[in-house]
Amino acid sequence: MLEFDQAQAQLADAAPAPTRTETVSLAEAPGRVLAVPLDATLDLPPADNSAMDGYAIRHADYQPGARLPIQQRIYAGDMPRPLAPGQAARLFTGSLIPEGADTVIVQEDTREADGHVEITEAPRALGQHIRRRGEDTRAGRPLLAAGTVLQAAHVALLASQGLADVQVYAKLRVGVLTTGDELVPPGAARATQQIYNSNASMLGALVRGIGAELTQALHARDEESDLQAALQTLVDDCDLVLSVGGVSVGEKDLVKPAIESLGGELTLWKVRMKPGKPVALARIEGTPLVCLPGNPVSAYAVFAVLVSPMLRRMQGRTEIHPPLSRAALRIERPRQDSREEFVRVQAHALPDGGMELTPYGNQGSGVISSLPWATGLARLPADVLVQDGAQVPYYDLRHWLA
Repeated sequence: MLEFDQAQAQLADAAPAPTRTETVSLAEAPGRVLAVPLDATLDLPPADNSAMDGYAIRHADYQPGARLPIQQRIYAGDMPRPLAPGQAARLFTGSLIPEGADTVIVQEDTREADGHVEITEAPRALGQHIRRRGEDTRAGRPLLAAGTVLQAAHVALLASQGLADVQVYAKLRVGVLTTGDELVPPGAARATQQIYNSNASMLGALVRGIGAELTQALHARDEESDLQAALQTLVDDCDLVLSVGGVSVGEKDLVKPAIESLGGELTLWKVRMKPGKPVALARIEGTPLVCLPGNPVSAYAVFAVLVSPMLRRMQGRTEIHPPLSRAALRIERPRQDSREEFVRVQAHALPDGGMELTPYGNQGSGVISSLPWATGLARLPADVLVQDGAQVPYYDLRHWLA
């Protein structure tokens, strides 16, 4: 069996870089991956402006008790006249600073009457309360790097530069193949010996949740010809194929021979992890195929910690591995396993700023109710007796599934 870190790296290394790009409007940009680096084209602010409501003066004109005539009132969007010596300009947040002014006095430190303003508090510094041209962005300087996943904050920055659209990578096209004669789709009639196909719906949601496109979701019976036809359809239409089940060593685990019949070859098979040992990586006609274990919990965990970095690289993202934290694992008795174990846990903040992890009571790979309960996965080392309170790596699903 391959060690987990090796398997994770091997899957990521097998991910081809994206080549297809498209231009989308800013309204369509959130969640998309920037395909080209962008430099600022404008200074922001484009001119010195006031950070406060108040009065613009020449700092040299301030004297205790002085009353300065108000030369003009400047609203945001107005073009001011130059400020004459010994006078003040009434302005508001965002108003341009008139030529000649170098300091803003906030209105709370003034009294206005009879067309004059009296400054009741001395300015603390020359240039106070002025936003300087270019203090936010400078034309020609880097704005955003290629591989950035665009969110509302990035959209605000792009819009501030006057950009109405942006070049992004085309959405990653993912196909899902579920297998098994015992499965029926949700909503259909079910016989006693059958179960509902939860993997198809789950993987579709996981694919969309990470920002990819679910191109097709097919189901094949446990017949090699059915599997061949479904795999070929997905390979022809998708950038990546995820299959679920049928890749172990049972009599009806026919995915491996179906792959080989299409000219594919497994380059990774079995990972030293629990849940999720039967994981495979293949390539058919240049399209990568990841075979996930059939148990829904195992498929979910493997997607989160093994497959998601691969998808992020295929999307063109710069960051493919979300940050890991460490936290104290709370367990009633010591745990030890021959495989690395990814335990479903809930994270709880502690008063001292730390964090502790509480495992779900039943860690069986078929216990689907543990998935909406869990906030993440705690990684326990193989062949080590893990005691209560041990500090272990924590995979926060908010980040690993995004």
